[in-house]
Amino acid sequence: MENSLPPIPAKRYFTIGEVGELCCVKPHVLRYWEQEFTQLRPMKRRGNRRYYQHHEVLMVRRIRGLLYEQGFTISGARNKMLESITEERPLKSDSLADEAHFGALDASGAAIVDSLEGVHAAQDFLSASVRNELLQIRDLLAEAG
Repeated sequence: MENSLPPIPAKRYFTIGEVGELCCVKPHVLRYWEQEFTQLRPMKRRGNRRYYQHHEVLMVRRIRGLLYEQGFTISGARNKMLESITEERPLKSDSLADEAHFGALDASGAAIVDSLEGVHAAQDFLSASVRNELLQIRDLLAEAG
């Protein structure tokens, strides 16, 4: 089904309507997914207007594929997205406090650690996306020059 989606134009920002058309998803669904998937955070400008970047359009397509084509639930798709991001960035053994030194984490502490890992994973995903976008721009400039 993803092959039937229109190609993503070479633009820096996309409105919610454009993303809806590019991903065959209605704008209200995109707003809902922003609440459910912490990685999906479009820039907001005047009047709370959303502007999506290329990597976010790709992310919406990935979420759409997980939900509509592969049959994942929202929770399952959220876990799959986090899992794919953490596979790209393996957790360092020294990144979390040593349990023997600080004691076992309680449930609320574990939730905080999970949310921080999600933030770090999202930051790494954005860094990789920016790098890829810069490489694409470099290639386009090389072709034009």
